[in-house]
Amino acid sequence: MASVGPSAASTQPTLPSGAAVFKTIPYAFILPEILCGTWVWILVAATSVSLPLLQGWVMYVSLTSCLISLLLLLSYVIGFHRNSENWKVLDSLYHGTTAILYMSAAVLQANATINSELGPNAPLNYQLNSAASFFAFLTTFLYILHAFSIYYQ
Repeated sequence: MASVGPSAASTQPTLPSGAAVFKTIPYAFILPEILCGTWVWILVAATSVSLPLLQGWVMYVSLTSCLISLLLLLSYVIGFHRNSENWKVLDSLYHGTTAILYMSAAVLQANATINSELGPNAPLNYQLNSAASFFAFLTTFLYILHAFSIYYQ
């Protein structure tokens, strides 16, 4: 017996492409994620790195996430996804995983901020590390918002 209701493909919301990416709520978070993530690695790079293992992880996570998010944004703007349902799963998994990695990087950056209170050029390094910690937690929050809004859409 054939189903009477609308097909499942017609009830799924379409994925945005072009300028609509910047107007649709879950996808509009990508540009602020890129901008805040860029500030994280710029601020960490501007400090004299006293704990290279900690801040190296912060640099790796922020730079890699920034580049992958930029590629994801470009693929949405160009329309590379062709409204495939797999792109929602990919987007949700990427942003969820990146939120976890960014949380670990933000905590390590906060630890580096606390440890930068002492030493040569301490006031400037502390301010830069504090700003990097702020942007790392803000970026984490943006990735969490994006992942959950994709999941609940």
